[in-house]
Amino acid sequence: MSKFDHIRPFYDTEVNKAILGIVDDPMMKAIMNFTFPEMDDKEWKKQLSRTHSIRDFQINFIYPAIRMVLKKSSEGLSYSGFDKLDQHTAYLFISNHRDIILDTSLLNYTLYNNGQMMTSSAIGDNLVKKPFLMALSRLTRNFIVQRGLPARELLESSKLMSAYIQELLMHENRSVWIAQREGRTKDGNDATHKGVLKMISMARGEQSEMDYFKQLNIVPVSISYEYDPTDMLKMPELMAKSREEVYVKEKNEDFITLLNGIIGQKKRIHIHVDTALDQEIDLIVKSADSPNKQFQALCDVIDDKIIANYKLWPTNYIAHDLLNNSDQFAGEYSADEKEAFEERLKSGVDMKDEVAVRNFLAMYANPVTNQEALKVKE
Repeated sequence: MSKFDHIRPFYDTEVNKAILGIVDDPMMKAIMNFTFPEMDDKEWKKQLSRTHSIRDFQINFIYPAIRMVLKKSSEGLSYSGFDKLDQHTAYLFISNHRDIILDTSLLNYTLYNNGQMMTSSAIGDNLVKKPFLMALSRLTRNFIVQRGLPARELLESSKLMSAYIQELLMHENRSVWIAQREGRTKDGNDATHKGVLKMISMARGEQSEMDYFKQLNIVPVSISYEYDPTDMLKMPELMAKSREEVYVKEKNEDFITLLNGIIGQKKRIHIHVDTALDQEIDLIVKSADSPNKQFQALCDVIDDKIIANYKLWPTNYIAHDLLNNSDQFAGEYSADEKEAFEERLKSGVDMKDEVAVRNFLAMYANPVTNQEALKVKE
């Protein structure tokens, strides 16, 4: 028994049994029929029953599924920075978080296409309540983040998570993906929560936090979707925040959002990976004199990298101009692109509700605002 057993992915020795446990699940049938529309059910079941490792499951089944998602619901995936990664080095990818499943799936898809090591990825237990989804997440090398625990249990869970991330990076030489914050960004403002970095540093032992972070090879990741397939689903929470109300999720809301993220139209997608933050951490150590200031400085560096490398699409510029009643970025989009975006806005938002319109536009406009602010800061 390992102390990580209740959070870790399956070992390869457990993979075949896990697959046989879900091969007849209706959700597996839906995924396989979507991925292999020409293939008879008996054939993919036979192929699944012969699968004995996570890598084989990812490459032979999940990789084609992501390729089909891109084909059906996007206008293509582009990427940058992957040529700077070393294929033998384990990295801690800290990413902005827009889509429940696709952020990490698309990163792994691109890593695999570039001959790089795929990651082990953090996923909240609120997303894998259904037994099928729990099995599928463990079959795709996800590890479980326990949510909603009392304070004492949360501390122990955070220590365990930190130790597991250390185990993956330093002992298994396995890259790790983690979001810069708990939960997806709803308003387009990508910001790193200090608590995420503090959790990661818990396993450092006698080392200073910054020395430990240098060892982890932290790489900021920016992922941007031209259209957010869950933009309308984010509106109730944004509206509650505007009214200073506590937002309570509907039953099955996470699952519905997960499905919409996969099948909804995204148009173009871009992923940028930066280089490891070694020099930046050295500068932080020289310029910030307390651990708290150093944590904040590292959060700021990660934020600046993610914001600067975020690919801006016509939708972002259109929203910024509409929000500010200007034509500042009119050269960045066509009349047709503006019309299509306005149609999307009108189809899901009550145009008489100024707060709703502002919230929707800000979701797309904030990445532009943040990049402009970064230019001034520099």
